[in-house]
Amino acid sequence: MSGPITIALDAMGGDRAPDIVLRGADIALERHPGAKFLLFGVESKVAPLLAQLPRLAKVASLHHTDEIVAGDDKPSQALRAGRGTSMRLAIDAVADGRADCVVSAGNTGALMAIAKFVLKTLPGIDRPAIATFYPTLRGESVMLDLGANIECDAENLVQFALMGDAFARSVLGIVEPTVGLLNVGSEDLKGNDAVRGAAARLRGGLTPIHFHGFVEGDDIGAGTVDVIVTDGFTGNVALKTAEGTAKLFAEGLRAAFHHSPMARFGYLFARGAMRKFRERFDPRRYNGAMFLGLRGIAVKSHGSTDAFGFANAIGVAIDMKLNGFLEKIRADLARLNTAAPAPQPAAL
Repeated sequence: MSGPITIALDAMGGDRAPDIVLRGADIALERHPGAKFLLFGVESKVAPLLAQLPRLAKVASLHHTDEIVAGDDKPSQALRAGRGTSMRLAIDAVADGRADCVVSAGNTGALMAIAKFVLKTLPGIDRPAIATFYPTLRGESVMLDLGANIECDAENLVQFALMGDAFARSVLGIVEPTVGLLNVGSEDLKGNDAVRGAAARLRGGLTPIHFHGFVEGDDIGAGTVDVIVTDGFTGNVALKTAEGTAKLFAEGLRAAFHHSPMARFGYLFARGAMRKFRERFDPRRYNGAMFLGLRGIAVKSHGSTDAFGFANAIGVAIDMKLNGFLEKIRADLARLNTAAPAPQPAAL
């Protein structure tokens, strides 16, 4: 770590909070020894756990609150009545400069609503987007939006492309990421007006990204591009379909190795390869959905993850800060906003 960084944690967010939050922070501290933490939560629950983690206790400060955003709270309710919740106080710490980033495993809708209200969007960004990265045949790719924006116009998709490109450079370390628009075909005339309009702008060379063109559903796992851009409805369906397919494959493989004595015997020879397979596609390694387009860094951990997964979400937030993600976004938007608008695509 090149300099000190402070992470605000919603200690009460997630299915197994505050235990996994604190243990995850302790794991992250081993990887990033210069980090400091602001913990927001119920002192009677957090303090005993913190006392069991002396390394974390030395670099963490606990801020008590009895208020918590429940998993079933509506975003509007959490925004109106949740000013004293652990989630809101953690986000406030980023807004007032006490923390560099915030991580929570709590209610996704509430986290997005509060983060957008408190942190505001970057100049030139109309809507924030949810992004994540995942394994592919070629390495790792980023996809956005994953549910924050059900309907998008061409300008939204262009902004998502810029944010995804900056994330791939900042966190994945890809020098010149390739960006693709998810579509129903690779031909230029395929897709709705928003997708074709965004493609026209991205092809025009007015953005500082390497635009590949249209990609289809089977390109997601193939790793055809480093960044896949789509609207929130399509992205969420694609992500959940991929997660379900992965579970189906894992269960089928497990059943195949247990269906007979010979199969179980064969597993003894294959278990080394199976271990590598599990490590490569372990969802905990890719935990941490990013809210891109805000003036501060906010990362959403999966609510049911364990300490290892939560530590990885913290690592994503740290990487975004240390690699200047917000600065890259601002520079790219400045270039886009000074460029002349591209011609509109021809009507079908």
